[in-house]
Amino acid sequence: MPKKLYIETVGCQMNVLDSELVVAALRKRGYELTDNTRDADTVLLNTCSVREHAEEKIYSALGRLKLAKQAHPEKIIGVIGCMAQNHKRKVFSRAPYVDLVVGPGQLHQVPDLVEKVAAGAGPQLEVSLDRKAGSRDAVERSHESFDPLRDPSMRPTPFQAYVRIQIGCDKFCTYCIVPSVRGPEQSRPPEHILAEARQLAGEGCREITLLGQTVNSYRYRTGEQSTRFSDLLTQLHDIDGLDRIKFVTNYPKDMTDDVLAAVRDLPKISKYLHVPVQSGSNRMLARMKRGYTVEDYREMYARVREWVPAAAVTSDFIVGFSGETDEDYEQTVELVRECRFKNSFIFKYSVRPGTKGAELYADDVPEEVKRRRNNHLLALQNEISEEDNQAFLGQDVEVLVEGPSKSATRAAGAAASDEAGHDAPPEDAPPAADAPQLQLVGRTMCDRIVVFTGNRRQIGQILPVTVFDANAHTLFGEVVTQHVGPEVFSLQA
Repeated sequence: MPKKLYIETVGCQMNVLDSELVVAALRKRGYELTDNTRDADTVLLNTCSVREHAEEKIYSALGRLKLAKQAHPEKIIGVIGCMAQNHKRKVFSRAPYVDLVVGPGQLHQVPDLVEKVAAGAGPQLEVSLDRKAGSRDAVERSHESFDPLRDPSMRPTPFQAYVRIQIGCDKFCTYCIVPSVRGPEQSRPPEHILAEARQLAGEGCREITLLGQTVNSYRYRTGEQSTRFSDLLTQLHDIDGLDRIKFVTNYPKDMTDDVLAAVRDLPKISKYLHVPVQSGSNRMLARMKRGYTVEDYREMYARVREWVPAAAVTSDFIVGFSGETDEDYEQTVELVRECRFKNSFIFKYSVRPGTKGAELYADDVPEEVKRRRNNHLLALQNEISEEDNQAFLGQDVEVLVEGPSKSATRAAGAAASDEAGHDAPPEDAPPAADAPQLQLVGRTMCDRIVVFTGNRRQIGQILPVTVFDANAHTLFGEVVTQHVGPEVFSLQA
């Protein structure tokens, strides 16, 4: 009888990809997935440390597993990912019934560690070296893990996949724990990336999303040869079977002209650029150690508009960072009004132990002020997004159909599931009509969500859709019916 695995993932796209790789490795050891912890022989929680809320969510989940472990001592419980690297043995002290704690750089060891626990070897801890615990080369080696195994069933959709091109980060923003838990910045060899992309295309993937903490900082050197990010995009563009190539997340100072030229000139490259600014105040940017000024960001943004006028640009913002005044915040509001981002991901500052921010600055902005600024900035961004989405009314857009919309899934009685991007607000679509067709959701080349009525045969296709309505987060449309000579050819057929 196959062993059963339950895995829960929180956090970014990197974690989603990590879970896919872990599942693929465990399948080779005879595991199959289950959607509940009661049936599982092994329960893995793939974790995030970017915000305190994400960590406490994991400890709450572990608390709920305590009784299951007492009733079934043979059940293996593991904490993997960024929180495992961050907390290390603290996980065992808060939840003594946990069997393994494994950092992002050791995920390829999970199958062996599970077998060790099952054989009675006791709790297992495998994490990377701390940044100051050895030479850079030694620390890099302890974090490096590019597992080639893939598992199509774990992807957002069968025809979309993430491809990691870079791990770690050397920016050391004062609010961010990532350089500690993901290690030094390392770019993956281009030939490995290309081989994985070809494999995915051969399995039916039409769209890949390249992942990196600062993805456009990618540069791989071997001997005298150097591969820039724009070079990698050009090489990926030539792969047969791939129709779309996205990439996240970008660093403003590395948005060079050669990258923008590739986005402009290569038809498969998505015209979607996620370039976090975090604050509109130079004083805050300096405290955050972001490495650029607001003037630098504006210059970069102007070049984006010059090279790729129709690009959709999105951003991240932290409100209530240590010492943020009303004047600092108003400068952020001014920048949002000026740039008119497609959307923004807005977070209240959460102090992270182990970061320079926690060491240097008091978390002195009251929670009420953080909440007010967060809600105000979110309302402004939603207003801008809705206004700008009105420009699409009456236009035809190309949509990669991802599957049933959330409301259609709920109407069918299934559990709601996250749409493919994992990084956008849910669409506010009305329930599907009582018709044999289905309400579907997809994304445009510039990553806008589109909802329309269609049928399951259209899932995975790229279709023209005419937009007839829009709100802040979603375009609503209908599939274009093409007329060919005297006959009517419908793309819905």
